[in-house]
Amino acid sequence: MLSNKSDNRKSHHFGEASCYAYRHDQRVEAKARPMTTPPFEDRAPADDRITAYDERNFVTYLRILDAAEEGADWREVAQIIFGLDAAVEPDRARLVHDSHLERARWMTAHGYKHLLEMSRKG
Repeated sequence: MLSNKSDNRKSHHFGEASCYAYRHDQRVEAKARPMTTPPFEDRAPADDRITAYDERNFVTYLRILDAAEEGADWREVAQIIFGLDAAVEPDRARLVHDSHLERARWMTAHGYKHLLEMSRKG
């Protein structure tokens, strides 16, 4: 287990002190107020354009991408970002996590182009 805060190696085991939940708590402590997640649907949109839902959830998408990059366990992500307990609602927690991660990845591959178009028009 990693105990040195300056150690940048990542451990990906659910429940370890160096997991995503621990790093998330450290980031929250360093800020004036904790991040909140806007109201969310069980399934993220699958449209080929950015939706109002996407606009409200940009930060959520960034958080879930960050967690995926760190190798965080999906159950921790569902708990921290969406407030869902995977032990109580495993199917729903997995659906919410996976659909939002898929949408976040779509945003990085395709959605940003729509943002650029919108900024040029507006």
